[in-house]
Amino acid sequence: MARALSGDLRCRVVAAVDGGMSRRAAAERFGAGVATAIRWVRAWRTDGRAAALPMGGDLRSRRIEAYRDAILAAVEAEVDITLAELADLLRREHGASFAPSTVWRFLDRHRMTSKKNRARQRAGQARRRRAAAGLVRRAARPRPWPLGVPR
Repeated sequence: MARALSGDLRCRVVAAVDGGMSRRAAAERFGAGVATAIRWVRAWRTDGRAAALPMGGDLRSRRIEAYRDAILAAVEAEVDITLAELADLLRREHGASFAPSTVWRFLDRHRMTSKKNRARQRAGQARRRRAAAGLVRRAARPRPWPLGVPR
């Protein structure tokens, strides 16, 4: 779903159901899905809310945030520790399994990423290091027409 449906529509569906209409009939009358109307009425009756909950965002980072102190201590103890080593450390010492990409996102959120500098760059090809030579512009040679093809 791209965005939440309007709060006005939600309120009308809930009011119709509270007025005695069935959820299925209210959904059909207002052009909403049956399951959607059921969820809206359930949220109204249990929580007293007709507004939509916030959409999107990070729903799983709290799992790795529980190991924040262990990760930051490991990075401080060994500055050039790799992501795979951090993930392995968490698995060995804490029994928590994280992919290296998850560890990277954690470090990125905490502004602990490092950029490559000149000393760490890979060796490139020697011919690519020079500046490109200027283009030589000359007139194109006329091509002879193949025999038998009219001009």
